[in-house]
Amino acid sequence: MNSIILLSVLGLGNLFLGFRRSNRLLLPVAMLILGLVLTVNFIDWNQGPQSFFHGMLVVDNFSVAFTGIVVLTALVLVPFSQKYVLDGEANLAEYYSLLLFSLVGAIMLVSYNHLIMLFLGIEILSVAMYVLAGSDKRNLRSNEAALKYFLMGSFFTGFLLFGMALVYGATGTLELEDIRFAVQNPVNESLTPMLYIGMLLMLIGIAFKVSAAPFHFWTPDVYEGTPTFFTAFMSTVVKTAGFAAFLKLLVQAFPAASAQGIWLPTLTAMCVLTLLIGNVGAVTQTSIKRMLAYSSVSHAGYLLIALVAFNGELEGASANGILFYSLAYSVATVAAFGVVKLVADARQREDYNGLNGLAKTNPLLAFSLLVSMLSLAGIPLTGGFFGKFFIFSAAVEKGYIGLVVFAVVMSMVSIYYYLRPIIAMYMREPDATTEEAVPVTKFQAGALLLLALLTVLLGVVPGLVAGVL
Repeated sequence: MNSIILLSVLGLGNLFLGFRRSNRLLLPVAMLILGLVLTVNFIDWNQGPQSFFHGMLVVDNFSVAFTGIVVLTALVLVPFSQKYVLDGEANLAEYYSLLLFSLVGAIMLVSYNHLIMLFLGIEILSVAMYVLAGSDKRNLRSNEAALKYFLMGSFFTGFLLFGMALVYGATGTLELEDIRFAVQNPVNESLTPMLYIGMLLMLIGIAFKVSAAPFHFWTPDVYEGTPTFFTAFMSTVVKTAGFAAFLKLLVQAFPAASAQGIWLPTLTAMCVLTLLIGNVGAVTQTSIKRMLAYSSVSHAGYLLIALVAFNGELEGASANGILFYSLAYSVATVAAFGVVKLVADARQREDYNGLNGLAKTNPLLAFSLLVSMLSLAGIPLTGGFFGKFFIFSAAVEKGYIGLVVFAVVMSMVSIYYYLRPIIAMYMREPDATTEEAVPVTKFQAGALLLLALLTVLLGVVPGLVAGVL
């Protein structure tokens, strides 16, 4: 709760910095705010569940851990907005404040104990993303991305709300524990079909937010058109918060034992489809941003495996697998988008050929992208390897061996498209458009080194994070 208060108050205060003639103070202030929120957040670790708003919001170790991931992700991402500062972007204060407000929505998503709070968290997060997707007002692709994201997001919010209404009609409550009790002890069996339809509609609404197939179709166009800095935020913070919310809904409201006839077959089919479409779609892309968009879809598939195999508790193999995977994925994705943004800003290119010879002109950028690609592919000695290992292990324990085999095959497919940037950087010579070095500030270089170090550290010493829940 302290994190929500700080982000809200300091986000409002940050808006007033926009009145200054110079915006050079905005970036360090944004990082200071995020650093303060990250520190304050962990004060609540092991303090026991704390309820707010009559139990509608609960702060426990689960929410503290996932709040730490989303705030840390934003903190390491902010340095890559330095070009906005150097260019004198007039709306930079508003952009930073929208990011801070969106984090409020993300924290509500990982802390909710009532479906109204789930809805508020999704909307606070989404509305900020709709605006930021169209922040490059002179770019038609950005305008298109914002319009598509807004229209599709509004449409699927309708599914979510309708599902909540049906669940309320069948159970008479919107609180997670009361819904769980009503599902396990139905008063009126004739209302069961209404309950199951409500479950499926809520699943569809949340699946859209996390880019799970077949509700992923907005992802490539929106990711490509959105300014890269905000795309990185969208693909990490939104996905992490969305899957944490998804897990809470399954565990605390619709336990597998009483709802497996509806949830598990649907989630399993969605998982297989997401893995297939995400990986096959990424293979055919020529734009790095679109490849990373389909990559994001595929990683949603791996996280869905953990949901399929959850053990009915917020403390266990699946919850820890999602936590570790989210951290490893977020760190690697921020580094990848950071390099893509720096290269695109300098060379005005987002295709693979724009990376030609990057290892010679910018060894640090090439190394950082190399580490992130290896981690996303799940290569050993990176955080991505253990992220997949923990999720696959949880699924094998529950007997989903066929699903794990399919996921491993899809992981092998992913190696192809993750190697393409590496080949371009290290095995091709720079041409006339790529022979100049990409400008990188010391601040950004430090951020890239930190991200690479974290990725390797998670792959060498996974016990630092694994099993904390």
